[in-house]
Parts: sequence; C-alpha cells; structure tokens
Amino acid sequence: MHPVTAEVTERIVERSREARADYLERMQAARHSGPGRAKLSCANWAHAFAAEDDAAKTRMRDPAAPNVAIVSAYNDMLSAHQPLERFPPIIKHAAREAGGTAQYAGGVPAMCDGVTQGRPGMELSLFSRDVIAMATAVALTHDAFDAALMLGICDKIVPGLFLGAAAFGHLPTIFVPGGPMTSGISNAEKARTRALYAEGKATREQLLDSEMKSYHGPGTCTFYGTANSNQMMMEMIGLHLPGSAFVTPNTPLRDALVAAAPKRAIEIRDGGNDYTPFSAVVDAKSIVNAAAGLLATGGSTNHTLHLVAMARAAGVLLTWEDFDDLSRVTPLIARVYPNGSEDVNAFHAAGGMGFVVRQLLDAGLAHEDVMTVAGQGLRRYQQEPFLDGGKLTWRDGAGASLDREILRPADDPFQAEGGIRLLTGPLGRAVIKTSAVKPQHLVIEAPALVFEDQDALLAAHARGELNRDFIAVVRFQGPMANGMPELHSLTPVLGVQLDKGFKVALVTDGRMSGASGKVPAAIHVTPEAAAGGPLAYVRDGDVIRLDAAAGRLEIKVDARELKSRTPAVAKPAGFGYGRELFGWMRRVASPADAGACTLFEAA
Repeated sequence: MHPVTAEVTERIVERSREARADYLERMQAARHSGPGRAKLSCANWAHAFAAEDDAAKTRMRDPAAPNVAIVSAYNDMLSAHQPLERFPPIIKHAAREAGGTAQYAGGVPAMCDGVTQGRPGMELSLFSRDVIAMATAVALTHDAFDAALMLGICDKIVPGLFLGAAAFGHLPTIFVPGGPMTSGISNAEKARTRALYAEGKATREQLLDSEMKSYHGPGTCTFYGTANSNQMMMEMIGLHLPGSAFVTPNTPLRDALVAAAPKRAIEIRDGGNDYTPFSAVVDAKSIVNAAAGLLATGGSTNHTLHLVAMARAAGVLLTWEDFDDLSRVTPLIARVYPNGSEDVNAFHAAGGMGFVVRQLLDAGLAHEDVMTVAGQGLRRYQQEPFLDGGKLTWRDGAGASLDREILRPADDPFQAEGGIRLLTGPLGRAVIKTSAVKPQHLVIEAPALVFEDQDALLAAHARGELNRDFIAVVRFQGPMANGMPELHSLTPVLGVQLDKGFKVALVTDGRMSGASGKVPAAIHVTPEAAAGGPLAYVRDGDVIRLDAAAGRLEIKVDARELKSRTPAVAKPAGFGYGRELFGWMRRVASPADAGACTLFEAA
C-alpha cells in the first residue's frame, strides 16, 4: 500500500472504532434474530405473498426458500431510471431458476436534477437522498427477505438507497445499475451552444435542439457527473457485479447482468456457504477505495457530501481531510467530460472500470483485501463481463489504455494529484474540483460581488455588470438556508466571463453539479452563512483569494473588522413546490462537512 493511503485508512479505522463496533453489533443482532419469515406468524406471511401466482406461493411455503427484496427507483421521467421498468420480471424469473423468489418490496422517489436545475424544486434535491433512505427502510422493514437488490442510478438515489440498505446491513445487498444512454452529439458542441445562448447569440429553439440531441434516449446522461460517479463508486466498494456500471440498457449483456444479480444474492445469503452481508462489504477499506476511485477519475464533488454520510451509516467516520490527503497522492488517470472531451461510453470502451481498478491496485492506492458481492478481493473488478454463446461470463479487462486521451496509467497520469482539494481559511472550509480547471485558473484573487441567490447573479449578467474581474459570493445556499441546491445554471454565465479573459471564480455554501467544470469554485463552504458563518459578513469589493494550489480560501479584510460588521440575514425559505414540507430537514441538517444529512442524531 502507498504509505499515505495506508495512514489515512488506519486513522479512519481508529477514529471510527466505537461507531463501527456499535454498527456491527446491531447488524449481528439483526442476523441472529433469524430469517424474517421465521419470525412472522402464518397470517403475516400469508399477507406477504397473497398476490403472488401459484408457483410463487408454493415456493414461498418452503421455509428454506430464499426471498429477495427488490427496491426500485423506477420512473419514466428520468432517462436513467426508465430502463428499470423491465428489471423486476427478469429478476423474478432468475430468482425462481435459483430456487428462490423475488418480490417488489417498495419504490423510492427519484427526482432529476437535470429537470430542476435553477428551479425551486432543486431545493428539495439534496434532502430527497434522506427521503429515499427512509423509503428504502420502509420497503425492507417488512422483514420478509433474505437479500436485497437496489435498483437506482442517479445523483441522490444511489446514496439514498445505500443509506437505507446500511440500516439492514445484515442482508446481502447488490446494487443493479441500468447503464448509460448511447452517445449523442459531442460534449464540446453542447457546451458551445450553451455558451452562445448565455451570450444571447443562440435562440431558445437552437438551445433546445442541441440539448435534445445530447439527452436523447434511455439510460444515464453520458457526462461524468454524480450519477456516473455513483456507478464508479459501487464498483470500487464491491456492491455491483464486476464491470456492470457502464453497459448500455436494453441489450442482451445488460439483461444478463440483471438476471445474474438475484442469483448471486441468493448464493451469498445467510445459511449458504458464502454469506456476504452489506456490513461485511462496506468498511473503512472499501470507503477509501471509493474515495480513491473518485479522485483518480475526477468524479463529482457531491460525493464529498454523500460519501461522508454513506460511510457514517456503516459506522465509518470519513472527513474532508481524508479526501484531501488521498487526493495529494492519487493521480488523475481519467479525463471524461466535463474534465475531458469524451463521455462515459468512450471511457468504458477505452478500458473503463477494469483499467481504473487495476491501476489503483497496482499503485497501492486501493485495498485489494476487501470483501465484495462477487467474492474476496477487489481484483475481481479488473474483469469485464461478456456473453459467450449467450452465457454470461467474465474475462480480464484491458491491461493497457485503449485511448490515452481518456485513460492513462498511474505512472503517467494527466495530473499527479486527484481531482478534489480541501480549502481552509478565514472564510471557512470548502472543497474545490480541480480536475477540469486550467492551471492558470487555480489561483484567483479579485474583488467580491455578493449575491443572495443565483437569480441575482443571473440578473447582474443580463444587465452587463459582470464584464470585470470578480469572485462571485453566492450565499444562503447551504442545507440550513434552503436545502443546498446545485447552482449549475451559473456555469455557462461564469464560463463566458472566464473565456473573455477576466479573473472569475465562485465561492458558495451551496453545491455545484457533478457536471460543472472549468470555473474555479469553492463550494460547500462551512459554516454556512445561515449558521453565522463568515460568508454572512462579506461585502461587495472585499478582496478574496481562492488558492487551490495552496488549499487556501482567504479574505483580505482584518478578522476583527470582518466580525464587527452586521451580518446579512437569510430571507425566509421558499414556499410552494413542496418546499414547506422540508422545513424540519433544514432545521436539523448536519453541516456540509458532516454530509449535510438529517438522519443521524447529534452527538
């Protein structure tokens, strides 16, 4: 192991010792309580399969027959989740072939950030993760299952399913992805049209035509944002079947992988020879593996929130300092849009996850000695699935990159360090995604322009007031203030000013999309302005220095003068669009560096 990776892992283990022991004790108690149906009365059990067909009823009368839960985030508004509609029949048939049954235990909500960007609904987005976790728990709390399959792909959905599954960590759990849509127009062309529209040089019809050619069919959006970072992490943690993340939907190989999931879940159930519960797969080492994969591939900054919360759910205490230290030694070996020009389909064709896993293991930057749903050891995830005469099998994945503009070996990377850095200083703690930022933009010092929300910044752009050097401070966008919406709609506007040659950066206690790229952005600033953080005291004209190279976020104002100012006050949280139902979540949410989560009681 690389000494820094080993040291970070060991300090996570030590920091987590008490929380992890408590979690494992609870999972062991749940296991020893016995299979769910053994505890159910005859009336309870009869209710559980009253609507099944006769063959299923006959099978479910057998106390030794395993029953697999299906928890799905299907809806047909999300292109990524539309293919999930076909999965339950495939799963049920495969479970019967393996001597068991499978039931659709419950559905969870799944909202599309692509639809809600810049809209009031985005203020529900982050907290939908916790709602999904609770909905997952509702589905599994029937306690009638021997294993579980999680069907979900997109931004908050996989973290939410993970959080819910962690509460049932005594069950073997496999995440079943749907895969990316086929590639549309080039990402460069899409970005060009967006920039032209932001400058008023393209019509809305031209913009819509471009977007529809980019997002055009079933499957995950093909840029490397949070949704596809989710899929990468599930492979690195060992909760997918190997190599299943980026196989396109509605293909024979995808259907074969879906059918293989319940069969493997039944093989690793309690009572068999290979019992592999969720709680054995997810530990400090697998969480470090997920972080290493995120950093090596330039993944989404949203996971500096999600992975912290996900780890906490399994009794593992992860910090931003851990991310930062790992980033300093984990090279950037992938360039996928918005960090490069090609999409995840090209990434997959160039070697994909099998290549990434091999490189990280060979460099000692990921732990091989972990348990996965496929068996012992992460080396299994160097393999890729294929069909041999219609039968699913695995073979060794690419040993070398098939396109060095997309994937490079760890000893000849795109950058020596990973794609995410921690910033600290008088304005608080923040993270920045550096993988798509040009070197000349890693250090920006400029006067502040302060905005209370993203609409105010967009209005200033429309008035022509941004043709200058500036650092945009967009505050009252944290979890306490308004649910921490993504501010991705600012990217084209700020990018236009950057391209004009101005010094431009963003500082915010809100989030940016995993699709955000070239504009340097200090995000997730904590403490947030609504909690009395320093951003509440910043004024127009204050000189701010964002130094990603040194990891500093500074304001050129004396600390005593800054605190002597009257702080700005957040406007009341919005009503309508369901936002009033989430008030309690805003009140109890943890800070950004603790995952911006509502599910864990304060110590």
